[in-house]
Amino acid sequence: MSPRQRRLLHIAIVAVFCAPALSLPLDFWRGSLGANPIETVTHETGEWALRLLILTLAVTPLRRVFRQGWIAPLRRTFGLLAFLSASLHFLTFLVLEHFFDWELILEDVLERRYVTAGFAAFLLLIPLAATSTKAQMRRLGPRWPRLHRLVYAAALLGALHFIWLVKADLLEPLIHAAVILALLLYRLHHSRRRAS
Repeated sequence: MSPRQRRLLHIAIVAVFCAPALSLPLDFWRGSLGANPIETVTHETGEWALRLLILTLAVTPLRRVFRQGWIAPLRRTFGLLAFLSASLHFLTFLVLEHFFDWELILEDVLERRYVTAGFAAFLLLIPLAATSTKAQMRRLGPRWPRLHRLVYAAALLGALHFIWLVKADLLEPLIHAAVILALLLYRLHHSRRRAS
């Protein structure tokens, strides 16, 4: 794949995955987000963040299994899109749900386990997004891959956040969690094979 084709692919991926987030304000204005639009925005942005984290984790196994090196840079693209979705999710919680009521926000983070897990996942994503550039990769050297393994912890916490949030139908969050665990087991298996 030529550099131009790779660039167009990245642009297309960003456009496709940003479209749902960009449509939310329009849907809000049209009144098509249901009886509780803030809850809808919160759930949509959170679910997209988790899906994009799963795509981020899936890039390396797919690259190895199908021996397609050109997909490797997509890991960073999906990772940054996941961080963007998680940021929108957190901002919805911070601004629309709590109106910057810091006391209530702190109470939620400390007392509601699903909020604690989600907040911890978001905090883990911040250094990953901040060090996603090639300059940071060169600067951190061998520490960069070790730091970016935190994406697995963030994904697991995100899945836990989803499971604890849902009160009735656990099928969807459990599917997300199972896929993340499978990708983590693949990573551990591959690491052991390389070490032996």
